Amino acid sequence: MGGSYGGYLTAWTIAHDHRFEAAIVERGYLDPPSFVGSSDIGWFFSEAYTGTDPARVEAQNPFAKIGQVRTPAFVIHSEEDLRCPIEQAQRYYTALKKQGVETEMLVFPGETHELSRSGSPWHRRQRFDHILRWWARYLPTNANPPAMAVR
Repeated sequence: MGGSYGGYLTAWTIAHDHRFEAAIVERGYLDPPSFVGSSDIGWFFSEAYTGTDPARVEAQNPFAKIGQVRTPAFVIHSEEDLRCPIEQAQRYYTALKKQGVETEMLVFPGETHELSRSGSPWHRRQRFDHILRWWARYLPTNANPPAMAVR
């Protein structure tokens, strides 16, 4: 599980390593070429991570390796994320779906890249509930977690 650059690393990892039961790709930097010019961080950001050599960029691009993904993936994104634009998540989710990888997508309306840190309390709570649901599905335990009180 990872968000932002961690989302990038999670997506890259599940394309190259198939030992994980499931993954969560959150607000990810998922396709460096499409990121350039669509993110609010500036065109130079992607090049700082992946360089400018086309072969090197492709080798580090999770979207270029999406055909190798077999791990069930939960894609979480915010509708108003300008840092990692929502098209990154939409295209990633759609590609996984089209190739038969078990996947879900959750989009938070009115939220930005900062959802997990400064989003609305209700959305942050919903995010945690969905994350716990996803992990319970793929990483079941014998323990019954205590019921969460709704306030």
